[in-house]
Amino acid sequence: MTANTADYIVTDRCGIVESRHAVHAAVTDATGKLLFAVGDPIRMTLARSAAKPAQALAILESGAFEQFDFDDADLALMCASHNSEERHIARARAMLEKIGAGEGDIRCGGHAALSEEVNREWIKRDYTPTAVCNNCSGKHAGMLAGSMAIGAGFAGYHLPDCPMQERVRRVVGELSGLDAKMMRWGVDGCNLPALALPLQFMGKIYAVVAAAADAVERSHGLSSRTYALSRIYNAMTQYPEMVGGEGRFCTVLMQAFQGALIGKVGADGCYGLAIRASDQTRKLGAVGAVGIAVKIEDGNLGVLYSAVVDILERLQLGTPDMRQKLTIFHHPDILNTDGVVTGGFSHRFELRRV
Repeated sequence: MTANTADYIVTDRCGIVESRHAVHAAVTDATGKLLFAVGDPIRMTLARSAAKPAQALAILESGAFEQFDFDDADLALMCASHNSEERHIARARAMLEKIGAGEGDIRCGGHAALSEEVNREWIKRDYTPTAVCNNCSGKHAGMLAGSMAIGAGFAGYHLPDCPMQERVRRVVGELSGLDAKMMRWGVDGCNLPALALPLQFMGKIYAVVAAAADAVERSHGLSSRTYALSRIYNAMTQYPEMVGGEGRFCTVLMQAFQGALIGKVGADGCYGLAIRASDQTRKLGAVGAVGIAVKIEDGNLGVLYSAVVDILERLQLGTPDMRQKLTIFHHPDILNTDGVVTGGFSHRFELRRV
């Protein structure tokens, strides 16, 4: 299909166009069928932290959960880009303790919190964040555990050629249906390999995760992978506060939709959604569950969240009450330093049925 290069969210100042933020999105089902598109649905896209549910599957399949007695709250933190709230840091430390590791063993480094409230508290305490405070510390603890479980040890668990990361690449290929030539790998902000793949196939991965949750609810005797994917889905819906934190879009979204979907942000304007099968998904032409992958060309996260909610609204996924709880992200006011509303967002993109 021909990509539409005129799909934007526009931000204005007193009615004057200030910025145009290009939007790309792919809506697929678990077969990989492209149902709807915005912009370029096959744009090669760095998933960044939106890859975490797939990375968590590689950890689950390593045997680490049985060996180190991890639970579903730990699994949710492995999928998280967390706020560095005390509950997140404490759980990451507890996970490291379970595997006999220390903070010095995880190779993600420290950074300012994603939460301004947490940052203010750290400034008051003159606190310097360390690796366990990293928003990806749960994933790193999980990767370290996975590497131990397969006998590869602590050293180099984060490097592209280590056995644990080879498992991640294999899992991603199997979930997406892509061969190695159609995927690319960089280095993420947290120092683990960063997956890039066509947006449509990222949507497929998310649809597969939701389809597994559907399958486990209605059937027995399924594959171990189906049960593992369902466990990831349910961990995120059961512990949404672990996936993000207070006021964060991922947490608010999953709380609003009450188990009907999971959502995960990736840095620089990427988002993945897994939506369980319903009458609404069937009306879209999906075979069962639906996956949605979204990328904002300039990486603006506020614009990304607005786009995600607008797409959910256009597809009529969830109830009006669920979507209403996301209004603050859908149509945020732009304020100046005195609190005066100076502008807003308008959605000038077409969601095209394919």
